[in-house]
Amino acid sequence: TLSFLLFFCVSFSLAPSFTTPPLKIKKVVIDAGHGGKDPGTSGKHSKEKDVALAMALELGAIIKKNLPEVEVIYTRKTDVFVELEERANIANTAQADLFISIHCNAAENTKAFGTETYVMGMHKSDDNLSVAMRENASILMEDDHKKYNFDPYSIISYIKVANHQSAHQTESLRFATKVEKQFGERVKRTSRGVRQSGFLVLWQTSMPSVLIEIGF
Repeated sequence: TLSFLLFFCVSFSLAPSFTTPPLKIKKVVIDAGHGGKDPGTSGKHSKEKDVALAMALELGAIIKKNLPEVEVIYTRKTDVFVELEERANIANTAQADLFISIHCNAAENTKAFGTETYVMGMHKSDDNLSVAMRENASILMEDDHKKYNFDPYSIISYIKVANHQSAHQTESLRFATKVEKQFGERVKRTSRGVRQSGFLVLWQTSMPSVLIEIGF
């Protein structure tokens, strides 16, 4: 399953290079995207918020069973709306070693399929930007969304966010690469690769962080 695949990646230590001591993962925050009044994308028979939650809970259960020394923290365990800022706050307050945000993708092309893993950075294509815009639009459902000083549909906002260089970008890229490699090699899914874009939830976390689009 996809959840077991992600567990396989979490079981690795993170290290930016062979000369740097590995960062042992002792605490991971699993973020199920959307929730409550924010359904995310919708398919014929399911909503993104429900698929993401089921995946997050399954992944957490597998980690707890196979890596009991790793503490698992969820940003949500039920169908509730959690603000993007609060999702990052949960991870930062817990001083987590890794943040994984789980989402489902969408595209106008109904034949699109495959996985993508994102890290914080400047988008390299219009597709990357459109994914970030869709996911970041969740802030418009928050009562006080002006606190972000961020317009999810403004390119200028993404340029400003991308100028913030994450201190954990190397580790984030390394983990993202492992995830996509396992998607392609271990479970024979179509990997669309590691990508960068300006996701607010990744921008505000203070540890290696990825946002995974597990499929369309």
